[in-house]
Amino acid sequence: MAKGRITIDPERCKGCEICTTVCVQQIIHLGDQFNRRGYRAAVVVDPEGKCTGCALCALSCPDTAITVYRQERLREPRLEKMAVVLA
Repeated sequence: MAKGRITIDPERCKGCEICTTVCVQQIIHLGDQFNRRGYRAAVVVDPEGKCTGCALCALSCPDTAITVYRQERLREPRLEKMAVVLA
């Protein structure tokens, strides 16, 4: 299975929760902290590393607050790298 990770820029997020509804792995939640604009920004809660890097969250984010990183396998099975999928 593919591996990935995401970051959410809390200052760009307006807490619309669209990303929380499209996340297949259900690792995005509305946070408790408020950003400078007074919105509760979304946060990633993924202690088990469930993110696959599918990018549905980033594609649905109207504020482009989410960056997705996806792990790609190189030709040799032991070599891996992280690549930015969406920025």
